[in-house]
Amino acid sequence: MSFEAAKAYFSQFDMENRIRLFDSSSATVALAAQVLGCAPCRIAKSLSFMAEGRPLLVVAAGDAKIDNSKYKSRFGAKAKMLSPDEALSLIGHGVGGVCPFAVKDGVEVYLDISLKRFETVFPACGSSNSAIELTIPEMEQYSNALGWVDVCKAWQEETP
Repeated sequence: MSFEAAKAYFSQFDMENRIRLFDSSSATVALAAQVLGCAPCRIAKSLSFMAEGRPLLVVAAGDAKIDNSKYKSRFGAKAKMLSPDEALSLIGHGVGGVCPFAVKDGVEVYLDISLKRFETVFPACGSSNSAIELTIPEMEQYSNALGWVDVCKAWQEETP
């Protein structure tokens, strides 16, 4: 699974034409913000973890950082990010392109409340040079998120 899987996923909703492909890398928050011409906080980064034997994604704003105590309280385990090999094998996307679309069966997806301050955000689409602009209701719908969580810190309530 990769960019092609994410593109096929969005094609079932006639949205594949909204995916943006770039000539340069968008693999990090800073690179994605630069290539998109937006504030880094509007990049919806997908963080991959293993919690009690199950892979999960937390999609958070680009300026948010995992708060270990909040994470442990919510998921019952220490926040342990997947290695690049684990992300690819368990989630279905490589690091730099991890997204909540077209993930492997059994992957739990959660949206962090740090995203709620924006009208639109930019998650990756399975590769290190792709993104799609989605409204927050679209993020909820197309990510198939199990719900909203509050597991991050270091982000501001103000919208830039």
